[in-house]
Amino acid sequence: MIDLNPNLTGRTALVTGSAKRVGREVLLNLADAGADVAVHYRESKTEAEETADAARDLGARATTVQGDITVSQEVDSLVEDCESTLGSVDILINTVGPFPRGNWDELSFNEWKRTIEGCLYGTYLCSQRVLPAMRQEEWGRIINFGVADARDDHSLPLNFPYFAAKKAVLMFTRALAYDTQYDGITVNTVSPFVVENSVVDVVDLPRNRPASFEDVAAPILFFCSDAASYLSGQNIAVDGGRLHEA
Repeated sequence: MIDLNPNLTGRTALVTGSAKRVGREVLLNLADAGADVAVHYRESKTEAEETADAARDLGARATTVQGDITVSQEVDSLVEDCESTLGSVDILINTVGPFPRGNWDELSFNEWKRTIEGCLYGTYLCSQRVLPAMRQEEWGRIINFGVADARDDHSLPLNFPYFAAKKAVLMFTRALAYDTQYDGITVNTVSPFVVENSVVDVVDLPRNRPASFEDVAAPILFFCSDAASYLSGQNIAVDGGRLHEA
């Protein structure tokens, strides 16, 4: 029989940007499935500690790790902190993705740079850092965050650097899946449209609502399961059936 509910007992999950919002809820779902969890934050220390406490209430071992994921040395440090407390990372969820608000030509170079570094370089640096241990254990799950519209190459002048960076994340997912196909590791992407508690105000929503945190967590939990061990390089758009061109 196929069991679609992952039992993550004995696994360690690192979720970037998990002190608040969707990262927090993804982390708590992983903790509820049995994983030990590392709550990553850059500045939100109080919220990160509260999230770690919530994970412990679910029976998980939990720790907080601090660092800027766009700086290689800080990524090394935060992963080392996780390893020293919980052991090597089995599951990496790359949630962080700065969202600039403005037309492409109104955004400063620093906003372009911050967005591309946060979305793409952070995903690359964190993945690169945890992969050796995953390869040694011959088991690993890396799940990246995309955005629904990037799947079909749709973009608009508004907020363009975000969509460009997320398209690159989809390409990186495919490349990394190919590179790890014989290592017991899967690499996939989950791409929401608008999620509850979003910073974006959208009027015309599929199914008349934003995606819930549970909607986003569901495919992540599936990708972590043994039932999904042959699925790699895939992208699930959590968009309620939205068609950009409709």
